[in-house]
Amino acid sequence: MITSPTSTPSNTRSTAPHTDLSALKFNAISVIFTGMFALIFTLPLLNLLLGSAMLIGARWPHLSPLRAAYRTLGPTLELHPDIVDEDPRAHHFAQGLGGSFLLASAISTLAGLPVLGAFLGLCVIVLAALNLSTRLCVGCLLYFHYRRLRHAMKRA
Repeated sequence: MITSPTSTPSNTRSTAPHTDLSALKFNAISVIFTGMFALIFTLPLLNLLLGSAMLIGARWPHLSPLRAAYRTLGPTLELHPDIVDEDPRAHHFAQGLGGSFLLASAISTLAGLPVLGAFLGLCVIVLAALNLSTRLCVGCLLYFHYRRLRHAMKRA
C-alpha cells in the first residue's frame, strides 16, 4: 500500500490521503502467488513471512516490505502509479486481517493442523483474487462496518 500527498496548484503539500491502486494490484498478485506456492508445497514458514510482511505494512506503511518490493519491481513490471484520492486506512485494515489469517495458517500447519492451515491460507488467496478481479475488498467492507459499529456504540 502506498500513500503519498500530492502537490496542489499553489505548490503546497496536501495532507489528504491517497492510495496507489497499482500498489494494491501488486500486493494482491504477490499474495495470490506466494500463498498458492506456500499452499501447494506446504510451506508454513513462507506464510509466516508473508503474513508478517503484511502486518508490518498494515501497521507501519512506510516500512512495508511489499511496498519496497513494489517500488523496486514496479518499473520492471511496467506498473505505473495510479494514485486516487482515497483514504488508505481500510486497505491497511484489510492487509492486517489477511496477514493475521496467514499467521494463523502458518501456526496451525506447524501445530499439526494442516487442513485448518490450508483453509485459512486459501481464504486469503480467494479474497485477494476477488479484490484483484472485481476490486471488491472484503476486508475494507469489514473495516467500514467496524467503524459504523464503533460510532453507534459511542452514541449509545
